[in-house]
Amino acid sequence: MGRDIVIWLQSLVFVRYLAASVVALAIDVALFLLLLATGLFSPTASAISYCAGIAVHWTISSRVVFARAAAPGGLNRWRQKFLFCASAVLGLSLTVAIVAYAAATGADPRIAKLVAIAVSFTTTYLVRRLIVFAVR
Repeated sequence: MGRDIVIWLQSLVFVRYLAASVVALAIDVALFLLLLATGLFSPTASAISYCAGIAVHWTISSRVVFARAAAPGGLNRWRQKFLFCASAVLGLSLTVAIVAYAAATGADPRIAKLVAIAVSFTTTYLVRRLIVFAVR
């Protein structure tokens, strides 16, 4: 019975993606706050921290979250990496735009980062689930 529950939970792609996102987000936010504390311009800090989180997310996504749909190697694996990076650029663009808008309007960059996290998470999950790691 316990093993069946574990197998069922592991089969839930969204749950695994959410867990991967929490780990990547922890790195992203910690680095973002550290860079802000050094006086770095908030959009730049946001971009750097987002990129660090993406590197972690690719590793977890391709080995745990979407492992069954991950290409084993060759051109298909490079295609997935390219599409994953493209989805990351989309998420990064959304994140930086939201934080930059907050900076331009004098809003709290930490609140803007929270909004950016929600928008970026939803967008990149859909792209990755439906395009990058779509089962063919």
